[in-house]
Amino acid sequence: MKTYTLDEIQDKLIGKIGTPERDLFEYELQMDLVGSAIKQTRQERNLTQEELGKLIGVQKAQISRLENKTSYVTMDTLLRVFKALKARVRLQVELPSVNVSVGY
Repeated sequence: MKTYTLDEIQDKLIGKIGTPERDLFEYELQMDLVGSAIKQTRQERNLTQEELGKLIGVQKAQISRLENKTSYVTMDTLLRVFKALKARVRLQVELPSVNVSVGY
């Protein structure tokens, strides 16, 4: 029986790192984790989706879609949600010749 590494299985099922299929999978996974974290934090702060939406100027449906990963979201909306939830945000971008880090 042949054994496979986790990396080999991921490459076969999801796609190799750097391919569009793998990038989409990674993005969707990250958005799922972000949505779950937003929902959990919103609930811990005893806010409804409607109340959080009013705090940042969007409809309840937008918060629901964000929490359930059913739509793409802009960085602006994400940052407003994080600010309303009193989250500390750090964005780090690494390019070959530039390293940018922004705190919020």
